[in-house]
Amino acid sequence: MRQTYLVLVSKAEELCGVEAFSRLLAQALGDRAETLALDGDVIELTKALRRRDTVVFNFPIVAWKKRLFAPVLAALTARVMGPRVITVLHEWLALDWKRRVVLLPVVLLSNRLVFSAPEIAAEFKGTRLSGLVTRDRVVIPIPPNIAPDVTPRATSHSDRLEGWGRGGRMILGQFGSIYPKKQSGLVLDVAAELVAAGHDVGVVFAGSFIKGMDDVEAEFFAKVDALGLRERVLVTGFVAGDDELAGIFEAVDVFCYIFAEGLTARRGSVLAAALSGKPVVVNAPEHDDALEHHRLFARLIEAGFIRLVPLKADTKTVAEAVVAAKSSAPNALSAEAEIATLWQDIVLRIDGPHTR
Repeated sequence: MRQTYLVLVSKAEELCGVEAFSRLLAQALGDRAETLALDGDVIELTKALRRRDTVVFNFPIVAWKKRLFAPVLAALTARVMGPRVITVLHEWLALDWKRRVVLLPVVLLSNRLVFSAPEIAAEFKGTRLSGLVTRDRVVIPIPPNIAPDVTPRATSHSDRLEGWGRGGRMILGQFGSIYPKKQSGLVLDVAAELVAAGHDVGVVFAGSFIKGMDDVEAEFFAKVDALGLRERVLVTGFVAGDDELAGIFEAVDVFCYIFAEGLTARRGSVLAAALSGKPVVVNAPEHDDALEHHRLFARLIEAGFIRLVPLKADTKTVAEAVVAAKSSAPNALSAEAEIATLWQDIVLRIDGPHTR
């Protein structure tokens, strides 16, 4: 008999990547799944649990920060009533230790742990907690959380970028939230390198600064000013619609990312950017097997949508790769078909036989 699922979500309207994955997972599971907003309503929770074999948590969903004990109560209720508990961990050691303590009871109550990347699985395996919880574990490939085939919609941001493009300006882009670990400031260094080499360059950051990190925005714009890029940088803030994002992506010439650990399968923003049809320059993975489980990343690299530079590439090397990427077209690739295949793989791994 096929398993049925209750996928827990929040009521948030501004979706973090983990929340978006939760909702897309429920869609991929089709009529075998339903979603429930985790809001502390035990009566609705118990009704939903009676209809399903398995409950699925995804951590860390940003909107659950204010509901510290609701996930624990939901997991405990599920175990008492009978449904299995699956927990998908999109982060572990990168989380503040206080958040890990809050998540600990849910992890202990889980029948299966699902990791969003081999790096997360390895982090978890190296902790003392690993020996106390289920050995039923699996790594899944995380798909992009925006649709690549929507019709672009013009906004003031895309209009401004198109104006830059008509004036002959090359537009460098980055998609996703802006926070220290993403090293977004290094893209400013690349832009400054290109300007110094005689290129007219603008940079768009399609995303917002992470809330709660008070100095990130101020430090970012201080660097913009120090590099003399104030009139060349646009930060859109949170973009709600995929169609609005598509309009912004359409104006970008090349996306650029430089990560301390190199490219990993956790970088959904890189996937989304590459699936827009524009080239993405990013530094190579630190470990050779980092992308082995993720067919879509491999396909995008093979087709030339993702252009790898060395892990420790200097600014000049990255800048040269950006110029080269702008002048060469990637091979053909069906994004819709590739994403459908990826979701089939995810469902198979989550659905797969359970072990003790």
